[in-house]
Amino acid sequence: MKALIVDDEKHVREGLILLAKWEKYGIDTILEAVDGAEAMKLITEHEPEIIFTDMHMPRCDGIELIKWLHAENIHAKTIVVSGYDDFMYLKNAIKYGTCDYLLKPIHQRDLDDTLGRAVEKWQEQHAGRLAKLANDQAVWDHLLSGSLKKPQLPDRVIEEIKQSFRTNVSHEQYTIALQPITMAVHKAFQGDKEQAFSTLLPIINKVLARSKKGVAFRNRYKEEEIAVLLWEDIDYSVVVGDILALLKKEIGLHLTLITGRPSRQINEAYASARSASDNHNLFLEERAEGDGLLCTADTESKQTAANVFDYAEELKWAVQSGSREQLDDVLEQIFTAIQQCRQFTREQLNQWENEFDILKGHWFKEYGIDAYRPLSKGDDYWGGNGRFSFTRFKAEKRKQFHELLEIIGEVEYKKEKNSVRKIEEYLRLNYQKDISLSEIADRFYLSREYISRKFKQQFHETMTDYVTKIRIDKAKELLANPYLKVYEIANAVGYQNDKYFIKVFKKIEGRTPSEYRASLLDKGEKN
Repeated sequence: MKALIVDDEKHVREGLILLAKWEKYGIDTILEAVDGAEAMKLITEHEPEIIFTDMHMPRCDGIELIKWLHAENIHAKTIVVSGYDDFMYLKNAIKYGTCDYLLKPIHQRDLDDTLGRAVEKWQEQHAGRLAKLANDQAVWDHLLSGSLKKPQLPDRVIEEIKQSFRTNVSHEQYTIALQPITMAVHKAFQGDKEQAFSTLLPIINKVLARSKKGVAFRNRYKEEEIAVLLWEDIDYSVVVGDILALLKKEIGLHLTLITGRPSRQINEAYASARSASDNHNLFLEERAEGDGLLCTADTESKQTAANVFDYAEELKWAVQSGSREQLDDVLEQIFTAIQQCRQFTREQLNQWENEFDILKGHWFKEYGIDAYRPLSKGDDYWGGNGRFSFTRFKAEKRKQFHELLEIIGEVEYKKEKNSVRKIEEYLRLNYQKDISLSEIADRFYLSREYISRKFKQQFHETMTDYVTKIRIDKAKELLANPYLKVYEIANAVGYQNDKYFIKVFKKIEGRTPSEYRASLLDKGEKN
């Protein structure tokens, strides 16, 4: 077992080391930290079972450390050591589940009793946790996921393998095989990730149990990834072939297993498999035969295919044009470049997804579109047999970009319509003024050509004709008042020259303003 002492006073740390009966409780490693920040690093690296911590320390105090332990769900037993007999410290310590509380100066008997209780409680709870996970897949998931970044398999894992497989793997070379399950989640389990893991892992472990040379587990630190730990010198192609055959039989899909290079260091074995998986050429799956595909580190691709960012400007112009044909031309250029490269890896696939999301985010922001507006995932790249299909990939990506084109086009149309409506409203309110097209363009930050074109498209006449109609309609209303002179009405509706007003009025109405007024009077007399 390991213990960690956290205190900014060196003499306190040394005193605890001398006073405590470490051997009595099976503690053989004692770590020291001067504050909570350093303690967090040591806890993450060494995972001590017992933690002594002062409460009052610079930079990061005991309360912050205890809160962090609670938030990270760390099962170590914590003993608070402080010269501050303060209710708030004690209250916080209890709130976050500390095991005990010691006041300075520390007496050996109190320390011994407290340490004994902490160790006993940790062992009791640890046994309960292991019992709960015993003979369960979760045991392997938990133990092995935490081992993948360590040079050596922890003793606890070696012991578990020894008990389960009756073999000592402490001096073995290890090989890691990885199986991404994204496709299976989509194709066989309707998006239910948990169901996929609970189905696939027993199938794989059923095959591995025959040779007792490996175990499969869910990598808790990598989404949608099954890892297989293999040991001893075995023919991986036979074992993996049996796994793929059984998977094909049980779920009807062609899956892929990717192995890294063997190593005596588990982290190196995993890094090799991770690299092989990231650089796995997906085109190999299209050409694969049999029940599934075994790929090794020797088949990983190092070439770089075309990506979305390489064509960012062309894509932007195509989307802005509103032309699906122009957009498809740009996409076809990208697809052709990828096919000519004859390499398309999982890493490049992920890069495409990330770059698409970034471009989409920029465009949505530019056009004022809700960033959370739903868009199809565009990630169904597999045929009915489960193999990667570049044809389906192209179709999915076209679908995504077409949706973007429609969304942006819809927003642009609404903006255009709204802008023209605002211009029309402005003209109605200011019809009596002489307003030039240039003034309108400056006011609404649009080009004169754009305003002229869009206004005529929406109202089926020029702005000049539209304003003239408004003026004449208003003049007709004013002509109903017999006390207003024609020149006064002309001025009121925006004409400084009453003769020009009369000319325009007659052109539109077929009679002069005076004739129009006379007709109104005739109607009034008849009524």
